Amino acid sequence: MSNVFVRRPMAFFALWFFYLGMVAQASSPKAPPNFVVLVADDWGFTDVGAYGSEISTPHLDALAKQGAKFSNFHTASVCSPTRAMLLTGVDNHRNGVGNMPETTPAAHEGKPGYEGVLNDRAVTLATLLKDRGYHTYITGKWHLGKTPATLPGKRGFERSFIQADSGSDNWENRTYMMLYDKAYWFEQDKEVQLPKDFYSSTLFVDKAIDFIDAGRADGKPFFTYIGFQANHIPLQAPKALVDKYKGRYDAGWAVLRQERHARAAALGLIPKGSPMVSLASTLDWNTLSANEKREHAKHMEVYAAMAEAMDHEIGRLVSHLKARGQFDNTVFVFLSDNGSDPADPLNIAASRAYVRMNYDTQAQALGGKGTFAANGPSWASATVSPLQGYKYFAGEGGLRVPLVISGIPGMTKDHLSLAFTHVTDIVPTLLEAVGFPNHQGNYQGKAVEPLIGRSMLPMLLGQVKTVHSADQPIGYELAGSAALFKGDYKLVKNIAPLGDGQWRLYHLLSDPGEVRDIAATEPERFKTMLADYEAYAQANGVLPIPKDFDLQKNGLRFGIQHFLIPKLQTIAPWVALVLVVLIVGWVQIRRRARRKPST
Repeated sequence: MSNVFVRRPMAFFALWFFYLGMVAQASSPKAPPNFVVLVADDWGFTDVGAYGSEISTPHLDALAKQGAKFSNFHTASVCSPTRAMLLTGVDNHRNGVGNMPETTPAAHEGKPGYEGVLNDRAVTLATLLKDRGYHTYITGKWHLGKTPATLPGKRGFERSFIQADSGSDNWENRTYMMLYDKAYWFEQDKEVQLPKDFYSSTLFVDKAIDFIDAGRADGKPFFTYIGFQANHIPLQAPKALVDKYKGRYDAGWAVLRQERHARAAALGLIPKGSPMVSLASTLDWNTLSANEKREHAKHMEVYAAMAEAMDHEIGRLVSHLKARGQFDNTVFVFLSDNGSDPADPLNIAASRAYVRMNYDTQAQALGGKGTFAANGPSWASATVSPLQGYKYFAGEGGLRVPLVISGIPGMTKDHLSLAFTHVTDIVPTLLEAVGFPNHQGNYQGKAVEPLIGRSMLPMLLGQVKTVHSADQPIGYELAGSAALFKGDYKLVKNIAPLGDGQWRLYHLLSDPGEVRDIAATEPERFKTMLADYEAYAQANGVLPIPKDFDLQKNGLRFGIQHFLIPKLQTIAPWVALVLVVLIVGWVQIRRRARRKPST
């Protein structure tokens, strides 16, 4: 060997410099990871391929294969409270979003914890990361405020392109229902008009890529949050994808619910043989006419296509990061903000006229520009399979959603976690992944709401199997539906029309479908967990729901306040002018009639 180096000194020097390079690389600090948080809208528990769905989601499935998926992850049952907890790690009743504005009773509006926007008592993950040298970007749905003081720029985001409300059209710059006077879009916290031709999922990823590329030169890590509108109503998707699912759902929602139940069990997401109920709000498919079946099936075809379109855009972002050499140092977090949406505006009198006046609702056209599809409660029950309930309610179908995390160095790949986890766990997990301290309720000399979540990092690294201890109570309430989780048990009540307001107790580990109420057989546990919930409600300022509260009527009230009145105010000056002209004209006619000589 030594003779070789004597004869070829260049080989010796090359090997020596290679060795020095390896030593330098080993001793140099690893660059902080990038973070990409992907938030789907209204996706059910089994809407991802890796969770047993028939919908094609290859890019999300790949992230799950490279990382971990969670079968027992919980959010709020509606969007803005989840987003508020996701960004702050603080209970939504303490960060200002005790309820989303559209479902907040009039008696609660403006009360502490029910401001309807992120308050200043909670620090966002964007702020924590930005203050430590990260670029921070957000694109897509925000729904946490649209005044100058509550837009993303004031909550730690360096660059932003957001839709401010619960949703909007995906093809055009307009509101989707009788809730807002217009669609509110902001870029860098200033109102902006959208391009003439766009599709929401594509536009959000385009903007995210632009932001990431613009900040790449200085070498700083980035935190990018993308809030997709898929699959919020109106369901809309490219025609080629809609056509791909033609005929797939002709057997109906009951069959789909059973299919997904079986696949979820086969994948280990739920125990094999665990029971499942049929919801009273699900129609009997066999009683429908052939035309009705075709129309309902088309709505689900659009739903599936919208989900696949979003997955395609996620794949485009992943490919871009790989091409730029940034993928291997990026942590991905994917979740849905709540379970599937049972709303069907075509069957709600207050919305039917608006939708049919502004959209094409004919089955053959659904998905394209100017159309409006919505799944309603029957398909919603299938897409949350095998769980009970859906969006707006505290059943597992409203609270338990898919979560995928990948890209954390040293994490176990293709891992399935059955441990209870919560949306407030995301912030402490990402902070620990980058080595940043928990602020412990004091940030930059100011008292703030402390993080209530627990880091999942030890579990992701295979050091522990659980995140929360078996004796830790975790409370939840929204619009009168409520729950308390403790170990493998759940205490829950749901308001009408899905529930009767009575508390029930379930052993979630063996009964995730919430079929067997064990309150009567475990009275001591039931009593203890009721006391735990009362303590949670008191500590977090949970207000009692008014006895006459109704979700649909409250939505109508919100629409009158935020859609109808602003519209009337807009046209009021013109109406007044017309009235003045008519009155003046009538007066002139009367005067002339009086002056006319009698014959």
